[in-house]
Amino acid sequence: MYLVWYAAFMDTGQRDIRGVLELVILKLVSERAMYGYEIIRMARERSDGALAWEEGVVYPCLHRLEVGGLVRSQWHTAENGRRRKYYFIAGKGAARLHERLTGWQRFCHGANAILLS
Repeated sequence: MYLVWYAAFMDTGQRDIRGVLELVILKLVSERAMYGYEIIRMARERSDGALAWEEGVVYPCLHRLEVGGLVRSQWHTAENGRRRKYYFIAGKGAARLHERLTGWQRFCHGANAILLS
């Protein structure tokens, strides 16, 4: 399991970004349902600007997660009449989140043991 996770996160290029993006999105929507721009805003705020993704990166990932059964969505109309698509984690997504977080923690622990010593 760890080697599969490592390969998904450490490949160069888009796979690296997509792996972290998927993990962050799953974590955020596991806390509560959020619409796309809210996910972007929360990632930027909680990472102190380090994770400043554009809509063109986040929305395709949300679509992939939804098609893969990891998140579900539901349309809601706000008081101002604006319709927003809210995303929330599905059971399969919660399992993936747990698996990826475990791998992430192992990776960070190992990397920190080397890089911060």
